[in-house]
Amino acid sequence: MTLALILIGFGVGTLGTLIGAGGGFILMPILLLLYPHESPSSLTSISLGVVFLNALSGSAAYAYKRKIHYRSALLFSIAAAPGSYLGALATEHLPRASFQIIFGILMTAMAIYLLWPKRSAAAEKTIEFKYPVHRLVDRDGHEHLIAYNLSLGLLISAVVGFLSSLLGIGGGIIHVPALVHILNFPVHVATATSHAILAAMAAIGTGEHILGGDFNGNWERTLLLAPGVVIGAQLGAYLSAFAKERFIMRALAVALLSVGVRFIFFA
Repeated sequence: MTLALILIGFGVGTLGTLIGAGGGFILMPILLLLYPHESPSSLTSISLGVVFLNALSGSAAYAYKRKIHYRSALLFSIAAAPGSYLGALATEHLPRASFQIIFGILMTAMAIYLLWPKRSAAAEKTIEFKYPVHRLVDRDGHEHLIAYNLSLGLLISAVVGFLSSLLGIGGGIIHVPALVHILNFPVHVATATSHAILAAMAAIGTGEHILGGDFNGNWERTLLLAPGVVIGAQLGAYLSAFAKERFIMRALAVALLSVGVRFIFFA
Protein backbone atom coordinates (compact mmCIF):
# COMPACT_ATOMS: atom_id res chain seq x y z
CA MET A 1 0.00 0.00 0.00
CA THR A 2 2.95 2.33 0.66
CA LEU A 3 4.15 2.24 -2.96
CA ALA A 4 0.57 2.49 -4.22
CA LEU A 5 -0.05 5.68 -2.26
CA ILE A 6 3.18 7.25 -3.55
CA LEU A 7 2.21 6.42 -7.17
CA ILE A 8 -1.34 7.67 -6.61
CA GLY A 9 0.10 10.92 -5.28
CA PHE A 10 2.25 11.31 -8.39
CA GLY A 11 -0.74 10.81 -10.72
CA VAL A 12 -2.92 13.17 -8.70
CA GLY A 13 -0.23 15.86 -8.67
CA THR A 14 0.44 15.62 -12.40
CA LEU A 15 -3.14 15.65 -13.67
CA GLY A 16 -4.41 18.00 -10.98
CA THR A 17 -1.84 20.66 -11.85
CA LEU A 18 -2.16 20.13 -15.60
CA ILE A 19 -5.84 21.11 -15.50
CA GLY A 20 -5.60 23.44 -12.49
CA ALA A 21 -7.97 21.37 -10.36
CA GLY A 22 -5.67 20.46 -7.50
CA GLY A 23 -6.26 16.73 -7.88
CA GLY A 24 -8.82 16.40 -5.09
CA PHE A 25 -11.51 15.25 -7.51
CA ILE A 26 -9.21 12.33 -8.45
CA LEU A 27 -7.96 11.51 -4.98
CA MET A 28 -11.29 11.67 -3.13
CA PRO A 29 -12.98 8.89 -5.17
CA ILE A 30 -9.87 6.73 -4.75
CA LEU A 31 -9.92 7.24 -0.99
CA LEU A 32 -13.64 6.42 -0.87
CA LEU A 33 -12.95 3.15 -2.70
CA LEU A 34 -9.81 2.23 -0.73
CA TYR A 35 -11.34 2.97 2.68
CA PRO A 36 -15.07 2.09 2.43
CA HIS A 37 -15.69 2.18 6.18
CA GLU A 38 -14.11 5.53 7.04
CA SER A 39 -16.09 8.73 7.58
CA PRO A 40 -16.22 11.56 5.02
CA SER A 41 -14.56 13.95 7.49
CA SER A 42 -11.58 11.61 7.91
CA LEU A 43 -11.08 11.15 4.17
CA THR A 44 -11.63 14.81 3.28
CA SER A 45 -8.92 15.74 5.80
CA ILE A 46 -6.44 13.59 3.85
CA SER A 47 -7.63 14.88 0.49
CA LEU A 48 -7.49 18.57 1.46
CA GLY A 49 -4.02 18.13 2.95
CA VAL A 50 -2.80 16.60 -0.31
CA VAL A 51 -4.60 19.26 -2.37
CA PHE A 52 -2.80 21.95 -0.36
CA LEU A 53 0.62 20.41 -1.09
CA ASN A 54 -0.28 19.95 -4.76
CA ALA A 55 -1.55 23.53 -5.09
CA LEU A 56 1.48 24.96 -3.28
CA SER A 57 3.93 23.09 -5.50
CA GLY A 58 1.97 23.84 -8.67
CA SER A 59 1.60 27.51 -7.77
CA ALA A 60 5.37 27.83 -7.41
CA ALA A 61 5.80 26.40 -10.91
CA TYR A 62 3.11 28.65 -12.39
CA ALA A 63 4.55 31.67 -10.58
CA TYR A 64 7.85 31.05 -12.34
CA LYS A 65 5.96 30.99 -15.66
CA ARG A 66 4.23 34.27 -14.64
CA LYS A 67 0.77 32.90 -15.48
CA ILE A 68 -0.94 33.68 -12.18
CA HIS A 69 -3.17 36.75 -12.07
CA TYR A 70 -2.37 37.69 -8.49
CA ARG A 71 -5.04 40.35 -8.01
CA SER A 72 -7.80 37.88 -8.87
CA ALA A 73 -6.18 35.11 -6.84
CA LEU A 74 -6.05 37.33 -3.73
CA LEU A 75 -9.61 38.66 -4.02
CA PHE A 76 -11.13 35.25 -4.78
CA SER A 77 -9.17 33.61 -1.94
CA ILE A 78 -10.55 36.15 0.54
CA ALA A 79 -14.09 35.52 -0.73
CA ALA A 80 -13.64 31.75 -0.47
CA ALA A 81 -12.14 31.72 3.03
CA PRO A 82 -15.36 31.68 5.14
CA GLY A 83 -16.91 28.96 2.99
CA SER A 84 -13.76 26.84 3.20
CA TYR A 85 -13.96 26.86 6.98
CA LEU A 86 -17.71 26.20 7.13
CA GLY A 87 -17.50 23.40 4.55
CA ALA A 88 -14.89 21.57 6.62
CA LEU A 89 -17.16 21.86 9.66
CA ALA A 90 -20.23 20.61 7.77
CA THR A 91 -18.47 17.44 6.56
CA GLU A 92 -18.48 16.09 10.11
CA HIS A 93 -22.29 15.95 10.10
CA LEU A 94 -22.79 14.42 6.63
CA PRO A 95 -23.54 10.65 6.36
CA ARG A 96 -21.27 8.82 3.95
CA ALA A 97 -24.05 7.70 1.57
CA SER A 98 -25.37 11.27 1.28
CA PHE A 99 -21.83 12.55 0.84
CA GLN A 100 -21.19 10.23 -2.13
CA ILE A 101 -24.47 11.10 -3.88
CA ILE A 102 -23.87 14.86 -3.51
CA PHE A 103 -20.31 14.33 -4.74
CA GLY A 104 -21.53 12.38 -7.79
CA ILE A 105 -24.24 14.87 -8.74
CA LEU A 106 -21.83 17.81 -8.57
CA MET A 107 -19.20 16.05 -10.69
CA THR A 108 -21.73 15.03 -13.34
CA ALA A 109 -23.25 18.51 -13.54
CA MET A 110 -19.83 20.07 -14.04
CA ALA A 111 -18.97 17.56 -16.80
CA ILE A 112 -22.17 18.35 -18.70
CA TYR A 113 -21.48 22.07 -18.35
CA LEU A 114 -17.98 21.68 -19.77
CA LEU A 115 -19.21 19.64 -22.75
CA TRP A 116 -21.97 22.15 -23.55
CA PRO A 117 -21.25 24.22 -26.70
CA LYS A 118 -19.41 27.43 -25.85
CA ARG A 119 -20.57 30.92 -26.79
CA SER A 120 -19.29 32.29 -30.05
CA ALA A 121 -15.98 34.17 -29.98
CA ALA A 122 -17.79 37.37 -30.96
CA ALA A 123 -20.23 37.03 -28.07
CA GLU A 124 -17.41 36.38 -25.62
CA LYS A 125 -15.49 39.42 -26.85
CA THR A 126 -18.55 41.64 -26.39
CA ILE A 127 -18.99 40.47 -22.80
CA GLU A 128 -15.29 40.61 -22.04
CA PHE A 129 -14.84 44.30 -22.63
CA LYS A 130 -17.80 45.40 -20.52
CA TYR A 131 -15.41 45.27 -17.55
CA PRO A 132 -11.96 46.75 -16.76
CA VAL A 133 -9.25 44.95 -18.69
CA HIS A 134 -6.13 43.63 -16.96
CA ARG A 135 -3.04 42.75 -18.95
CA LEU A 136 -0.83 39.80 -18.04
CA VAL A 137 2.40 38.97 -19.86
CA ASP A 138 3.86 35.55 -19.09
CA ARG A 139 7.53 34.51 -19.08
CA ASP A 140 7.34 33.52 -22.76
CA GLY A 141 6.14 37.00 -23.71
CA HIS A 142 2.54 35.99 -24.47
CA GLU A 143 -0.01 38.66 -23.60
CA HIS A 144 -3.29 37.66 -21.90
CA LEU A 145 -6.20 40.07 -21.49
CA ILE A 146 -8.43 39.48 -18.47
CA ALA A 147 -11.76 41.23 -17.85
CA TYR A 148 -14.61 39.96 -15.68
CA ASN A 149 -17.52 40.81 -13.42
CA LEU A 150 -15.83 41.12 -10.02
CA SER A 151 -19.03 40.76 -7.96
CA LEU A 152 -19.94 37.55 -9.78
CA GLY A 153 -16.40 36.24 -9.34
CA LEU A 154 -16.51 36.85 -5.59
CA LEU A 155 -19.89 35.11 -5.28
CA ILE A 156 -18.65 32.09 -7.24
CA SER A 157 -15.55 31.88 -5.06
CA ALA A 158 -17.62 31.93 -1.87
CA VAL A 159 -19.70 28.99 -3.10
CA VAL A 160 -16.64 27.13 -4.36
CA GLY A 161 -14.93 27.60 -1.01
CA PHE A 162 -17.81 25.87 0.80
CA LEU A 163 -18.21 22.99 -1.66
CA SER A 164 -14.48 22.37 -1.94
CA SER A 165 -14.01 21.84 1.77
CA LEU A 166 -17.32 19.98 2.15
CA LEU A 167 -16.32 17.41 -0.49
CA GLY A 168 -12.54 17.47 -0.03
CA ILE A 169 -11.92 18.25 -3.70
CA GLY A 170 -10.06 21.54 -3.35
CA GLY A 171 -12.43 23.48 -5.59
CA GLY A 172 -10.35 23.76 -8.77
CA ILE A 173 -12.66 21.33 -10.50
CA ILE A 174 -15.37 23.99 -10.16
CA HIS A 175 -13.23 27.12 -10.23
CA VAL A 176 -11.43 26.46 -13.53
CA PRO A 177 -14.64 26.01 -15.59
CA ALA A 178 -16.17 29.04 -13.84
CA LEU A 179 -13.13 31.21 -14.56
CA VAL A 180 -13.08 30.14 -18.20
CA HIS A 181 -16.77 29.95 -19.17
CA ILE A 182 -18.38 32.51 -16.85
CA LEU A 183 -15.59 35.03 -16.19
CA ASN A 184 -13.87 34.65 -19.58
CA PHE A 185 -10.34 33.95 -18.31
CA PRO A 186 -7.87 32.48 -20.82
CA VAL A 187 -7.63 28.74 -20.03
CA HIS A 188 -3.93 28.70 -19.11
CA VAL A 189 -4.29 31.76 -16.87
CA ALA A 190 -7.38 30.18 -15.28
CA THR A 191 -5.52 26.95 -14.41
CA ALA A 192 -2.59 28.86 -12.90
CA THR A 193 -4.73 31.36 -10.97
CA SER A 194 -7.00 28.57 -9.74
CA HIS A 195 -3.99 26.80 -8.28
CA ALA A 196 -3.03 29.84 -6.24
CA ILE A 197 -6.61 30.13 -4.92
CA LEU A 198 -6.61 26.40 -4.16
CA ALA A 199 -3.56 26.70 -1.95
CA ALA A 200 -5.35 29.24 0.24
CA MET A 201 -8.68 27.37 0.36
CA ALA A 202 -7.12 23.99 1.08
CA ALA A 203 -4.93 25.46 3.82
CA ILE A 204 -8.00 26.81 5.63
CA GLY A 205 -9.96 23.57 5.26
CA THR A 206 -6.99 21.46 6.34
CA GLY A 207 -6.40 23.69 9.35
CA GLU A 208 -9.98 23.19 10.54
CA HIS A 209 -9.65 19.40 10.17
CA ILE A 210 -6.42 19.44 12.19
CA LEU A 211 -8.04 21.49 14.95
CA GLY A 212 -11.07 19.20 14.90
CA GLY A 213 -8.96 16.09 15.32
CA ASP A 214 -9.85 14.56 11.94
CA PHE A 215 -6.17 14.20 11.08
CA ASN A 216 -5.57 11.78 13.95
CA GLY A 217 -4.30 8.57 12.33
CA ASN A 218 -4.18 10.16 8.86
CA TRP A 219 -0.75 11.78 8.98
CA GLU A 220 1.03 8.68 7.69
CA ARG A 221 -1.19 8.30 4.61
CA THR A 222 -1.00 12.01 3.86
CA LEU A 223 2.80 12.00 4.08
CA LEU A 224 3.01 8.94 1.80
CA LEU A 225 0.94 10.75 -0.84
CA ALA A 226 2.90 14.00 -0.44
CA PRO A 227 6.19 13.27 -2.31
CA GLY A 228 4.43 12.06 -5.44
CA VAL A 229 2.04 15.01 -5.37
CA VAL A 230 4.82 17.61 -5.07
CA ILE A 231 6.88 16.05 -7.89
CA GLY A 232 3.82 15.40 -10.06
CA ALA A 233 2.72 19.02 -9.69
CA GLN A 234 5.97 20.20 -11.25
CA LEU A 235 5.50 17.79 -14.16
CA GLY A 236 1.89 18.89 -14.62
CA ALA A 237 2.87 22.56 -14.76
CA TYR A 238 5.55 21.73 -17.34
CA LEU A 239 3.14 19.70 -19.50
CA SER A 240 0.52 22.47 -19.36
CA ALA A 241 2.63 24.54 -21.76
CA PHE A 242 2.14 21.87 -24.45
CA ALA A 243 -1.50 20.98 -23.78
CA LYS A 244 -4.12 22.54 -26.04
CA GLU A 245 -7.01 24.36 -24.37
CA ARG A 246 -9.62 22.02 -25.89
CA PHE A 247 -7.75 18.98 -24.58
CA ILE A 248 -7.56 20.40 -21.05
CA MET A 249 -11.28 21.13 -20.83
CA ARG A 250 -12.37 17.84 -22.44
CA ALA A 251 -10.05 15.79 -20.25
CA LEU A 252 -11.54 17.57 -17.27
CA ALA A 253 -15.09 16.78 -18.44
CA VAL A 254 -14.42 13.08 -19.07
CA ALA A 255 -12.78 12.68 -15.67
CA LEU A 256 -15.69 14.43 -13.95
CA LEU A 257 -18.33 12.39 -15.75
CA SER A 258 -16.71 9.05 -14.99
CA VAL A 259 -16.38 9.89 -11.30
CA GLY A 260 -19.85 11.41 -11.01
CA VAL A 261 -21.74 8.51 -12.57
CA ARG A 262 -19.81 6.04 -10.41
CA PHE A 263 -20.89 7.67 -7.18
CA ILE A 264 -24.50 8.44 -8.13
CA PHE A 265 -25.28 4.83 -8.94
CA PHE A 266 -22.95 3.05 -6.54
CA ALA A 267 -23.17 5.22 -3.43
